[in-house]
Amino acid sequence: MISFLKEFWEFLRERKKYWLLPIIIVLAFFGVIIVLSQGSAVAPFIYTIF
Repeated sequence: MISFLKEFWEFLRERKKYWLLPIIIVLAFFGVIIVLSQGSAVAPFIYTIF
């Protein structure tokens, strides 16, 4: 996993695609929220956001 992140960071630096980093971070954040709230009582409220 660390080698993937290192390679991805080198790709962003080399190709000057820094604008992709916030998009990836936000998508990962939403993915983590959905996975963590799957079995909780908060799930119906999370799904109304989307």
